[in-house]
Amino acid sequence: MIEFPDDFLWGTATSAYQVEGSPLADGAGPSIWQRFAHTPGLVRDGATGDVACDHYRRYRDDVALMRSLGTNAYRFSIAWSRVMPEGRGMVNAAGLDFYDRLVDALLGSGIEPMVTLYHWDLPAALDDRGGWLNPEVARWFAEYAAVVFRKLDGRVKMWATLNEPWVITDGGYLCGVLAPGHRNRFEAPIASHQLLRAHAEAVKAYRAEGRHRIGIVVNLEPKYPASDDPGDRAATTRADAYMNRQYLDPLFLGRYPEELREVFGEAWPRWPADDLALVRQPIDFLGVNYYTRSVTRFDPHAWLLQAAPVVQPRATYTETGWEVCAPALTDTLLWVKERYGNPPLYVTENGAAFFDPPALEGDCLPDPLRVDYLRKHITAVHAAIEQGADVRGYFVWSLLDNFEWSHGYSKRFGIVHVDFQTQQRTPKDSARFYARVIASRGRVLNEGGRPGGSA
Repeated sequence: MIEFPDDFLWGTATSAYQVEGSPLADGAGPSIWQRFAHTPGLVRDGATGDVACDHYRRYRDDVALMRSLGTNAYRFSIAWSRVMPEGRGMVNAAGLDFYDRLVDALLGSGIEPMVTLYHWDLPAALDDRGGWLNPEVARWFAEYAAVVFRKLDGRVKMWATLNEPWVITDGGYLCGVLAPGHRNRFEAPIASHQLLRAHAEAVKAYRAEGRHRIGIVVNLEPKYPASDDPGDRAATTRADAYMNRQYLDPLFLGRYPEELREVFGEAWPRWPADDLALVRQPIDFLGVNYYTRSVTRFDPHAWLLQAAPVVQPRATYTETGWEVCAPALTDTLLWVKERYGNPPLYVTENGAAFFDPPALEGDCLPDPLRVDYLRKHITAVHAAIEQGADVRGYFVWSLLDNFEWSHGYSKRFGIVHVDFQTQQRTPKDSARFYARVIASRGRVLNEGGRPGGSA
């Protein structure tokens, strides 16, 4: 029998550059994503986040939309360069006031804000100083965090320092497909380490300024060996160390996985013990972003890991090429429980990009694959809770169709359709389904599948 606790958080999630638009409004400074998106050839169709969902001007309507769905939490990020245009020093009061108004609007609608301090949009001025490769970035981040804590902590009770450090470094410093667009095997581990140091310094700043809870958000992709062949099993271990344990082991165990020396070779630095002690700051919760799993095989030609995913012939895949596998979410949450001592967990992102038909005026949009995805994954979260994982909330990615990074506007993750020409919002069947799940505290999941966006 599926029934979630009374105090379970049911939320949606977005990030600043993906939804806000108006990136230079009211004295804001440019970010690395504004710079990256405006560089020809880096984003599909030349798309940028200059308008995106226009959330900067339409946030009140979007909060009303959240309220209509019955959500009691909203996870959003703050644009660092909106608050501090140069990344440090001068505070832009007008930019900070936007988040002040957003928090007030959320609380006035009974919606708990969860604030992410950094979701990939480093101020361009700091990138010019080396960005996440500069050891000083940890101090810069803590100074920025303290400014935001002092403004909002009286009303914001959940904070996340970073979103998905693995994506920041793999996409931005190793593979070059995300801002700032570097391709360098030596830079990636340095950026990862400085991100962890920055997280730790922000946690320390919060202990001095804040009164509530702070954590970090990581994306986890469980790795399963394609066979019992020793080569496949070793490749799976390397892939797991690189994507999953590279961040969680330092945070909870105070060490990096040994496999990273093999993965990076001569590019793997020798880190000071003091740094690892710093990184192991106690946190109040862990956010887990889950989208897919990987069945992994040995591939001697696959850089960097000599590991490659194996397509599953009978599986459903999303438009981003990710296998739909809800049981792996249960496995992931239980793995965190067993390996890291069962910290309080939130599923801070979970969702899928599927083809959506054009919006139907005055009606919902049918998106049966997304409805099925949500049904199965929310059920998987409950299964983890039943087996002892301390999961306290679930956030759909995403509230709105938005700017999907280097994909531009070609991939739609939202439970609400956005017409990017008119900015009209149209709830999809998945939004209606999610509202029913929330209203019933999950009991509707016991009824089994029926068409039309209902459980």
